[in-house]
Amino acid sequence: MSVSEWKGDGEAMCPQRLVLEHVTSRWGVLVLIQLLDRPYRFSELRRAIGRVSEKMLTQTLQTLERDGLVHRDAKPVIPPRVDYSLTGLGREAAEQVRGLAQWTARRMDDVLSARRAYDEARDIQSRAS
Repeated sequence: MSVSEWKGDGEAMCPQRLVLEHVTSRWGVLVLIQLLDRPYRFSELRRAIGRVSEKMLTQTLQTLERDGLVHRDAKPVIPPRVDYSLTGLGREAAEQVRGLAQWTARRMDDVLSARRAYDEARDIQSRAS
């Protein structure tokens, strides 16, 4: 889909934008990538991701589950056990997100160089005015 197609009828495109937001959100990206390895229990997933609140992780998992990307498997045992895993759709999305994350890691030095060049040019420009 081209960028111009996204500018069409906002109402018609809204669902796609929402899914894109869910998949590429701060915690959505990390959840999807982590679940590529294996299913996780909630507390394991929280530790593996790090620095995410219980509330945020719960909301993220519920959103991804609603979108059909994450499967929640609640086992009727005591104490309760809930495992989270990717659905086929979720695995497909997670692989795409992981590719972007890998690209970011590979190209970070170039991004930092571009930022320095930009900041230096802005600094020179502001001193000249």
